[in-house]
Amino acid sequence: MTHKERILAVINGQPVDRIPFIPRLDIWYNANKRNGTLPEKYKNATFKEITEDLNLGYHAVVPDFRDYGGEEGDRDLGLGIHRFRALPYKITFHNIKQNITRTPDGLLKSEYITPKGTIKTCIKYDEEMRKSGATLPVTLEHAVKGIEDFEALAYIFENVEIEPNYKYYAQFKEEVVGENGVAVATCSLWASPMYYLLKELMSVEDFFFTLVDYPGEMEWLSERLMPFARKIFDVTANCPAELILSGANYDNSITTPQFFGKYIAPEIKRQSEILHEKGKFLVTHTDGENTGLLEHFVDSEIDVADSICPYPLTRLTLAEVRKVFDGRITVWGGIPSTSVLENSMSDFEFEKYLDDMLQSIGRGDHLIFSIADTTPPGAKLERILKIEEKVKEFGPVL
Repeated sequence: MTHKERILAVINGQPVDRIPFIPRLDIWYNANKRNGTLPEKYKNATFKEITEDLNLGYHAVVPDFRDYGGEEGDRDLGLGIHRFRALPYKITFHNIKQNITRTPDGLLKSEYITPKGTIKTCIKYDEEMRKSGATLPVTLEHAVKGIEDFEALAYIFENVEIEPNYKYYAQFKEEVVGENGVAVATCSLWASPMYYLLKELMSVEDFFFTLVDYPGEMEWLSERLMPFARKIFDVTANCPAELILSGANYDNSITTPQFFGKYIAPEIKRQSEILHEKGKFLVTHTDGENTGLLEHFVDSEIDVADSICPYPLTRLTLAEVRKVFDGRITVWGGIPSTSVLENSMSDFEFEKYLDDMLQSIGRGDHLIFSIADTTPPGAKLERILKIEEKVKEFGPVL
């Protein structure tokens, strides 16, 4: 079986010749390539060349956020608007004036002038972040500081045009990933308007204080953003992808079970139902502490929980997660990033952890192994290859 055939079979609950192991290596590669610390054999190799030589598959769930294919692709990151080439839609703002300022120390300041007021954002992406392999900026100034910004923000998102942009995604899917993996199409990292406000548009403190003090106004703003959110999903759902990514970065201390159940789950369930009618699958990026959230994932009818980070990174073991999912959701991840770092686990501890984990997964169905959330820059290639060896020894899943 090819990597792609194996992944799709696992999600469908069909037999496979082995459990897939598709490690996410982009940050590991980016950091070591920039710092000149790739293994000697691969010091001049591309990311694709390394994955093909090692036959590890091409991890294409989380996109390369910095692959703009041109200038100014980051200009609206302060609004949580991404423009990487494989994004299956194009966003164009209308009826606003935008001023952009860049500084030598990596700051990008954006000002959106509307008839309803001005929205200001500031993000940072500097050389130290590049050296670390990071692909997402840090937000220093959020778009919304209080209810006085609600009308201007709503105006911005009610004056956007969203168009299909499938050409490069289709090329990436066929020519870059091919049979070495599944090219997941990104819808959004927030899935619902209220989570968009929390994740991208407001600071955590401002969001929750405002939600407590002005719940009606917050829900009003969420409804104003809903047409924008649903248009993005509709366009993405029709792209030539088998898997669609919607929502990311949950943690029960912020996206509490109550919050998730009220403001995220209904929209994800709606999206799942639409995708299932099209013969497609919904992926959501579930890194973080998921205690109390697993049942909501099941109720939302998602198909793949990407980047499950188990104990010791979180309180839940892989076996505990799989028990709740009970074959209804495929785990993509399951191997903690700390395990591939020599300063976190000795070789003995590392191999024992792998052996114990593999003994806990039963017959191994609905499981795609990867290093969660991602392979850190300091990971040793020998440990990645050891995981491949151990997983392969597990044998077929019938």
